[in-house]
Amino acid sequence: MPKYVIRHGVMRHLGVFSTRGGDNFSRGAQVIARTSRGLEVGEVLCEANELALANLTDPKNGQILRETTADDAGELRRLLEQQQHEHDTCQQHIERLQLDMRLVDVERIYGGERVVVYYLAEDRVDFRQLVKELAHEFQTRIEMKQIGVRDEAKLLADYGDCGKPVCCNTHLSEMPPVSMRMAKLQKATLDPSKISGRCGRLKCCLRYEYETYQELQKELPPVGSEIVTNEGRGRVLAQEILVGRILVEMEDMRHLALDGSAVLTVLKKPGKRKQGSKATTNGHSGENSSRSDENPQPDADESSSAE
Repeated sequence: MPKYVIRHGVMRHLGVFSTRGGDNFSRGAQVIARTSRGLEVGEVLCEANELALANLTDPKNGQILRETTADDAGELRRLLEQQQHEHDTCQQHIERLQLDMRLVDVERIYGGERVVVYYLAEDRVDFRQLVKELAHEFQTRIEMKQIGVRDEAKLLADYGDCGKPVCCNTHLSEMPPVSMRMAKLQKATLDPSKISGRCGRLKCCLRYEYETYQELQKELPPVGSEIVTNEGRGRVLAQEILVGRILVEMEDMRHLALDGSAVLTVLKKPGKRKQGSKATTNGHSGENSSRSDENPQPDADESSSAE
């Protein structure tokens, strides 16, 4: 019986879904599936082969019931309109109860089993009264889901600075941590307004080529190294990683841009800076330790439900 990788829900959950009666589905097919949350509309990404499974982390399981029909499309349009009304209603209750939280989105599961409320909050929020009132008004189960700012962008953002749809809302299923070290290695500008995404955090795309830069950098002598080249002896001042060149200060104080292959011998590599010291190279302070810009996680994945 074939299995498929399905993407479903506004948070773009991934799961491995079985079929009924050996049905076959093509990539991109819209299907009705039973998930751990209830009856949902999902998109077929690929067959669940060994390669696909190796790239999934703890995928959920479920079952594909059928492909969507014209009636399903009409029902989805109705649900979208209903979700907007439910969003406005939820916001009114939050303001009336004076809860210290910011509403991000409201998702109604296709089968009507539950309504998921996504929100941002600095601290824990006592939303028991809110859940009770929403469950009475919507006549279904209410699930409260606290998220971070990167998840907010995943739900609401549209286009990035590159002019393309934001990665977190298209192909990324997980958002790995990104650090300033990645931007420094790629010689990206360190202006926060230039390297920050729609979420206000470092752009996810800074990670895409980081491993390639690391591999290419290994082929060049480190900055501060004393080397022997075809032009004589000198000291490395800077690296141009992508083109494989280095800027060298020769013994006669000339500055030359040389290809990495011109290096005959590395006589001395720069020593590691001792903890607490303020070592300098060519009059400039050494590189500060990188600042991690990982997505902050709430103290706990707060969720609550009520029938």
